[in-house]
Amino acid sequence: MADVEVAPEQLEMLKKAFGMFDQKKTGSIEVNKVAAILNTMGQQFDDDELQQLCTEKAKDGKLDFDSFVSIASNFLEEEDDEAMQAELKEAFRLYDKEGNGYITTQVLKEILKALDDKLTSEDLDGIIEEVDTDGSGTLDFDEFMEMMAGE
Repeated sequence: MADVEVAPEQLEMLKKAFGMFDQKKTGSIEVNKVAAILNTMGQQFDDDELQQLCTEKAKDGKLDFDSFVSIASNFLEEEDDEAMQAELKEAFRLYDKEGNGYITTQVLKEILKALDDKLTSEDLDGIIEEVDTDGSGTLDFDEFMEMMAGE
């Protein structure tokens, strides 16, 4: 990974995102998941550039974590925490339609399913189990932030 400089907190965020899409813990993800991960992280990217980088780095249509980081690092914006928190708060607000201060795990499942239609019910349940740490069936903004920021 020596060819890429990534801030520690961004690396942690990438690790968390990679892990969410590597449900079977194989250490690799399918190339077609990279766009979904970047979207989840709110990163802008150029489709053609992304395709080219994925083609260069992929082995059998899959990427290991180092290859994923070297691709994703091309699109990571140096973002301060406040800007990222504001973006996440806005995203959260969109899904918290009633303004309750939380979203249900069912809504989170729908979001994740929309991001990656190959996720199985078991995959989704596994993700929910990881993020709904208090088992409340809801995700407050702090839990949502932790999930998205990889804390």
